[in-house]
Amino acid sequence: METLKPPVKADPKLANAWKTKSGSELTEEELLAMPESEYMNDKQLEFFRTRLSALKDDLLSNAGETTEHLREDTSIVPDPADRATIEEEHALELRTRDRERKLLKKISQSLARIDAGDYGYCDETGEPIGLGRLLARPTATLSLEAQQRRELKQKMFGD
Repeated sequence: METLKPPVKADPKLANAWKTKSGSELTEEELLAMPESEYMNDKQLEFFRTRLSALKDDLLSNAGETTEHLREDTSIVPDPADRATIEEEHALELRTRDRERKLLKKISQSLARIDAGDYGYCDETGEPIGLGRLLARPTATLSLEAQQRRELKQKMFGD
């Protein structure tokens, strides 16, 4: 038997803090304390735009560092084991950057969704994705239930 948990009461100080701050100044706790009726208001959209932009800037700076690292590490090493180690490190770094490149594309799409007014709502159902999920994965386009259905279909029928 499942026991129902009582709803978590928001701290009254946090519940009204969002009214006096800009979206970029809000903390996660203040964002979560906002009433449901304020879902994806201007301040929440500004909060997520700021978070996505910071993530994008961080990924772009990492990409520049990778390029510099690969350029400076092109010395010829006579020992085959050392050379293999260096090549494996480069391959790992390039795989990581490829994943980050794909994430950059999702971030750009999320920023475009904010501009279009679609951010925070599920692509399949149109329902709110939820602040908790968006805080964990700001590029999410599906609600938790829709994502679970998609993963179950992929598991059953393959990609």
